[in-house]
Amino acid sequence: MEVFMKKNSIIILDFGSQYNQLIARRVREMGVYAEVVPYFEPLEDILAREPKGIILSGGPASVYLDGSPTIEKALYEQGIPVLGICYGMQLTSQLLGGTVERADKQEFGKAELIIDELESPLFKDVPNLNQVWMSHGDHVTVLPEGFKQIAHTDSCIAASANVEKNIYCIQYHAEVTHSEYGAKMLENFVFGVAKCEKNWSMGNYIEETVKSIKETVGDKKVLLGLSGGVDSSVAAALIHKAIGDQLICIFVDTGLLRKDEAKNVMEIYGENFHMNIKCVDAEERFLSKLAGVSDPEAKRKIIGKEFVEVFNDEASKLTDVKFLAQGTIYPDVIESQSVKGPSATIKSHHNVGGLPEDMQFELLEPLRELFKDEVRAVGRELGIPAHMVDRHPFPGPGLGIRILGEVDKEKADILREADDIFIKELRAADLYKEVSQAFVVLLPVKSVGVMGDERTYEYTAVLRSANTIDFMTATWSRLPYEFLDKVSNRIINEVKGINRLTYDISSKPPATIEWE
Repeated sequence: MEVFMKKNSIIILDFGSQYNQLIARRVREMGVYAEVVPYFEPLEDILAREPKGIILSGGPASVYLDGSPTIEKALYEQGIPVLGICYGMQLTSQLLGGTVERADKQEFGKAELIIDELESPLFKDVPNLNQVWMSHGDHVTVLPEGFKQIAHTDSCIAASANVEKNIYCIQYHAEVTHSEYGAKMLENFVFGVAKCEKNWSMGNYIEETVKSIKETVGDKKVLLGLSGGVDSSVAAALIHKAIGDQLICIFVDTGLLRKDEAKNVMEIYGENFHMNIKCVDAEERFLSKLAGVSDPEAKRKIIGKEFVEVFNDEASKLTDVKFLAQGTIYPDVIESQSVKGPSATIKSHHNVGGLPEDMQFELLEPLRELFKDEVRAVGRELGIPAHMVDRHPFPGPGLGIRILGEVDKEKADILREADDIFIKELRAADLYKEVSQAFVVLLPVKSVGVMGDERTYEYTAVLRSANTIDFMTATWSRLPYEFLDKVSNRIINEVKGINRLTYDISSKPPATIEWE
């Protein structure tokens, strides 16, 4: 796996840009492996990966200020093609003898790129005038020796190159969709300058990873906490393909899951995939611990702690288990690496945290090189049903943070039914894939209603649907009124306990997607 990836890769040095993951995704979409590493990665470690090209990302700092992120100048002398983007252009220019200054006219948003060197390999099949996306307050005023301006805007040197050393710099963000021919320019660098070959595919990834898992695990057993979510499910299917019954899955039914979740997981992964799954009914255990608790953070901690204890109880009954498998994916890995300095923080959003040290499991993370869309692609290749692979994110604490205030079985059952109707109607209307995350929230608020000739006093629920690319920012989904009307009628008429429904039209920020 290591050789397979390293021999034909693009390394992205991260200087804190909000778009660094996007650069990697763009390159991978071309069929070339791309890896994001912090800018402070030692040069010898970068070279050990044997990259075909290196991209320096943007970032919020100013290169001329003390303490700003920098790299070893020797990187430019290794004969490896380099592309500097925004901050990467400014850093390259300064390190190699150019001048970077605060711009009189800062550029944020769309700008017209005028190409000066149409013969440049970076601009192959790119028109002379095209729109790019700028986001900078500094700019290069004097180019280093050996560099030539190859494009400009009305207010700055927009691109430069040292053709002899295969170093290219652009002031704009080619990786965002607002740059009309940005993807083409990146493609020109990856294939025309760095001479990469297309060999990154999910089919290849599965083949290489299965081989690696077999070699790593040998005849030992692997334990995995199967949640039914996309990441853990795909990890389970991939490991099962490699080692079969040596994989032991523990599925904990907390009583806070979606409708029929335990039944569906056991049918799909137990019966169809023939996985070895232990299903633990812990509903009463979780709900008893949550009784009387309303604070959202307290609920999260109780649910997390209880999950680990249940998992530990089951794991302690097993023998000859050497590995703990987790559904860690690449954004988790990137986010655990602080560009401000080495960090020991490991994001545990998807993972089983708090396991006792004396268990001494070795970690197995078969998806840690993949972005979410790649994880879904692997799931499809492995035969996981589309409705499971493409499902929306579901929080670790489950309905515990979608029931505002105190949690009990009655509320959980009410919310399960309402949420199931909403999701099924989204699928029926072909809207499920059009939105990024949709669910129902149950409020600790009751109001008066009328059903037939009778007065009711029941709960208020909220429909929440958001659209997002990266889940860092999001807008509320503009669902059709007719659709909302149908969902409202069904929930109020069919779910005993709800007599009023509202629709959340807040965006992130200032709101969050989840309510707690």
